[in-house]
Amino acid sequence: MGPKVKEMPVVSKMFCSSTQVVLGVRTRPHVVGGGGFVVTDLHSHAVVFRVDGCGVVGKKDQITLADAYQTPLLLIRRKGGIVEALSLYKQWGGYAPDYVGSQKLVFTLKDPNACFANNRPVRVSIEQKDESIYFQINGYFQDKECSIVDSGGNVIAQVGVSKEMMETKDLYHVVVKPGIDQAFVVGVIAVLDYIHNGSTRC
Repeated sequence: MGPKVKEMPVVSKMFCSSTQVVLGVRTRPHVVGGGGFVVTDLHSHAVVFRVDGCGVVGKKDQITLADAYQTPLLLIRRKGGIVEALSLYKQWGGYAPDYVGSQKLVFTLKDPNACFANNRPVRVSIEQKDESIYFQINGYFQDKECSIVDSGGNVIAQVGVSKEMMETKDLYHVVVKPGIDQAFVVGVIAVLDYIHNGSTRC
């Protein structure tokens, strides 16, 4: 038996696997339910997550992530206002509903503001036990060739298109490393999809 995999639960430890997981992402056309995408386990072909874009949710700059049973896991929305207009980054927050019905901030994604971009990377942070853990996006999500990298330079998830899928960008895969919360990874991908005018956008 090998060493125990260190889990990094962000949404829930039930989405952390002791082995590497390959997820398939299939975008839904805007005409079917208003956009979003479905995430399946490429090994079992079972649906794992569903992401609804603002066409379904009915609010601009808002996305929801649910599990296979349509149980809400994350509400993702953009933090707007005058502060953002003057900021180097546009900010998105991923919120988990708790048992009291309020919302807890799970992660923050900072997308470089076009006016100040200057090749700044997309940054993601999570708050855990009195510490902040930082990640950044390397590569180009619009080409479905990018990775989520932690502050130590370790790739925790990789987005790509396999050769048999080359014909379309509507179907791509995400490799999630052992111990990493798959719901968190899919939440980050949902924001990247929206930023790059993907299927989650109205």
